[in-house]
Amino acid sequence: MSEKLKIISLGGLNEIGKNITVLEYGRDIIIVDCGMGFPEDDMYGIDSVIADTSYLVKNKDKIRGMFLTHGHEDHIGGIPYAMQNFRTPIHGTRLTLGLVKRKLEEFGLDTKVKLITHEAGEVVKAGNFQVEFIHVNHSIADAVAFAIKTPVGTVVMTGDFKIDSMAEGGIMDLGRLGELGKEGVLALLCDSTNVERPGYSASEKQVAAGLDRQFKDCDQRIIITTFASNADRLQNIINVAHKYGRKVAVTGRSMENVLKVSTELGYLKLPARTLVDISAIKSLPKNKVVVVSTGSQGENMSALYRMAFTGHKQVEIQPGDRVIISASAIPGNEKAVSKIINELYRKGADVVCDKQADLHASGHASQEELKILHALLKPRFFIPVHGEQRHLQAHSRLAQSMGMDPKNIFISDVGRVIELTKTTCKLTGTVPAGRILVDGTGVGDVGSVVLRDRKHLAQDGMLVVVVNLSAEDGSVISGPDIITRGFVYVKESENLMEEMRVIAAHAIDRCLKDGVRDWSALKAGIKSDLSGYLFKTTKRNPMILPVITEI
Repeated sequence: MSEKLKIISLGGLNEIGKNITVLEYGRDIIIVDCGMGFPEDDMYGIDSVIADTSYLVKNKDKIRGMFLTHGHEDHIGGIPYAMQNFRTPIHGTRLTLGLVKRKLEEFGLDTKVKLITHEAGEVVKAGNFQVEFIHVNHSIADAVAFAIKTPVGTVVMTGDFKIDSMAEGGIMDLGRLGELGKEGVLALLCDSTNVERPGYSASEKQVAAGLDRQFKDCDQRIIITTFASNADRLQNIINVAHKYGRKVAVTGRSMENVLKVSTELGYLKLPARTLVDISAIKSLPKNKVVVVSTGSQGENMSALYRMAFTGHKQVEIQPGDRVIISASAIPGNEKAVSKIINELYRKGADVVCDKQADLHASGHASQEELKILHALLKPRFFIPVHGEQRHLQAHSRLAQSMGMDPKNIFISDVGRVIELTKTTCKLTGTVPAGRILVDGTGVGDVGSVVLRDRKHLAQDGMLVVVVNLSAEDGSVISGPDIITRGFVYVKESENLMEEMRVIAAHAIDRCLKDGVRDWSALKAGIKSDLSGYLFKTTKRNPMILPVITEI
């Protein structure tokens, strides 16, 4: 029986971010991208989310390389964690690998992972695969799509893209995509992020004009937040600041990293004496300062968040500051962004959002651009990727409007295996997949049980019941004492606290009279009596932790 090509998404389907796709043929595997995702609102304390790569660890001897479309966190953020479990050469363009190198250095892996730099137009052989790098436009420089030749046909993976005729690096290589369409494309895996938006995505040149309007005649301090990885946006901000005689200070670790890497590699051109250290802005007039900050997605402890909530060492929002949000909220981050905007207004800032003033251009293709791509490539099979279920379904409908047979469109899920031959495509089995939660230095040690407890604590608080028993006869020596956190304000709830002590004491006495010396049974009795009483009287269900000590 002839081999089949397997395409497995370990992330990036039915979610935004965490993009990672596996292509497997016979004894060969290649990986396209390895990103991270934002934690959801109910993931208390979680810093980021990465893909479960246990399938790759199990098959690490088959891996022939990892190929990266571009340098955004949702496409490269999971690499250091993956490289702790398996090693493979990583292929990408200069800026992408420059950012990856910085990430690997933080984990002490920079000397252990081979990084291989390529330019658009190059072809790399990896086992049974030949991977061609194709120039595309996106909101970060050096973005590429891949045309992957396999024994059963050519698979095109767009990565994140849009068609920008005014882009600094030139319009995406539509000519090469047209050639591939004429040669024959077996399957297309295409970005679905902006499929619900009609028309075309705006050019970055329009953002430059919008920024100019905000700087002109402004005599206050300007603070701008945008995606750290958008080097073109950073260049536009620096250019317009220089035009109006303002000094630029950068704050936020990821922004500082991107600035350093982009400057070293020549993607950012800094006019002389424009960039200053953040500590120097206090000595400058307000109308001569621009602060470029992280925090466009409302992230807790980002630079803008700390400015808004008076936690930044060098910058605090002051009345009259013009705060420009040059980004759109990623789905799921709207509440966090709104929280910061409200706090900025409360501090007296003049807040300008992208929807009001052409201050943001998406890096993702809208409907008409997607139609152009489908028309050029004319794939036999279509697999929408990079989006939630609504995006994938909308992209399926768009493909059908272009004449594609619904039977040739496959909406997959994380962990599902798609098998292709030269003439067939079908969804088959599954592989281990899912989310790994990163909390501080812990990777995967916070699971559903811990998250459930954190949610419980956040919603209802906790009680600790402390009692000391005699080791000789089991009698109560002291207690029970009640300690609460996040449940009630003790000084205003003395009657409730006393009643809880009485109920806990009765539960202990009842168990001891029944001859119970099994502390787990005693704890269960305390929890049962207290939880029943508290729900009846307060309609709350706090976490109850009995602590029994023998003396």
